[in-house]
Amino acid sequence: MIITRTPFRVSFAGGGSDLRDFYSQNGYGVVVSTAIDKYMYIVIHPYFHDKIRVKYSRTEDVDNIDEIQHPIVRECLKKVEIGKGIEIASFADVPAGTGLGSSSAFTVGLLNALYACKGKVVSKERLAREACEIEIDILKEPIGKQDQYASAFGNINYIRFNRDETVDVSPILLTEPVKKRLEKNLCLYHVGGERRAGDILHEQKNNILDEGKFQNLKKMVSLTDELRDALLSEKISAVGDILHRGWLYKKALASGITNGNIDELYEIAMKSGANGGKLLGAGGTGFLLLYSEYHQILREHLRCRVLPFTIDREGTKIIFYE
Repeated sequence: MIITRTPFRVSFAGGGSDLRDFYSQNGYGVVVSTAIDKYMYIVIHPYFHDKIRVKYSRTEDVDNIDEIQHPIVRECLKKVEIGKGIEIASFADVPAGTGLGSSSAFTVGLLNALYACKGKVVSKERLAREACEIEIDILKEPIGKQDQYASAFGNINYIRFNRDETVDVSPILLTEPVKKRLEKNLCLYHVGGERRAGDILHEQKNNILDEGKFQNLKKMVSLTDELRDALLSEKISAVGDILHRGWLYKKALASGITNGNIDELYEIAMKSGANGGKLLGAGGTGFLLLYSEYHQILREHLRCRVLPFTIDREGTKIIFYE
């Protein structure tokens, strides 16, 4: 039996610039994001029958790879060249469709487990790169590259996406007191609902051709350097304002990113002591990330389910191998 644990991610700044339509035109894209201590678990076990069994929200029991309906599982098995006699199950700390990058965490964690099943140890860079190939190039999902690299590498990073398709991952090296303060002042508030990001991201990709939207994304990219520099100089109080400005830019990228309920909750938060924040993921549902020194007051006023988190330091890893 093999079990992998792969972190979800929280994106702070630059989201959207990891879309190929943007960085191929702009020359590069950048995000600042962190992996968090909420995880996707993949379990692989030998299957007694000469078949493949896949357990997720449903159970598939098939004779060959091509019959698998779960697209990511099917393509990962093809990539690693594993045929039959395997059982795959997945479990997660947070539901899919809530803006924490669960789909890419699933892909990275599954590849890690499958390679381990074949007795191979592969680099985090390879896991992230191949997860991107599967999701973006093979399955044609309208997503970017940040989630795969955040989940694979762990920690808080400055991630640059280059026109030639290479990706540079640079850890933002913070002192332990700064990390603790950052973790204390950041919290996730669940605004409800689950969704696939596809529709909003399709529109956002199309809107990149619009000069105004393109300039908005460039402004979001500029915030990544500002955020990295603030963190490295221990000016943690600047994080809230940077998140707030990024959220204003993001809302203008596509319809469906926000709605009346989300705008109302964000306004309440800002009036109740939040310094800034943003909705995670493509938009419409999921989690509000808020920066504040007064989260107890925010909890009382927002009346949302709260998800505190800490920074994951390890990225995807094998936690059981036998």
